[in-house]
Amino acid sequence: MRSGGRLPSDAERGSAVAEFAMVGALVVVFFLAAFQVGFSLYVRNTLIENAAEGARYGARADATPAAGAQRTRDLIGATLSGRYADHVSATVETEGGARVVRVTVRAPLPVVGPFGPSQSLTVSGRAFQESQ
Repeated sequence: MRSGGRLPSDAERGSAVAEFAMVGALVVVFFLAAFQVGFSLYVRNTLIENAAEGARYGARADATPAAGAQRTRDLIGATLSGRYADHVSATVETEGGARVVRVTVRAPLPVVGPFGPSQSLTVSGRAFQESQ
């Protein structure tokens, strides 16, 4: 006899294997979901940082907003992938009486399958123009 004092009946044989398979699949799904959320946040934060750096570059006294947009494209291509840098634009706006360079990035959100947000991400970075 086993130390528990009870032998598994024929109806319970193999149930541990089935339970392991079901619980294992559930653990893998949760791990992949957590990884996906983490990767999406990484992409978002990287795009925000690159847009802010491009805005600072385009706001310099010896640069143009278009140069800031190009700098943003180069940074995105170096840190993530060129496919995230397809829709980068730079504009000059007035906020509170000061000219501000705004670099906007619209990129695909990395989502697996049909679940999740609208699969599009728009971020922007701003910097005050130095030549005021």
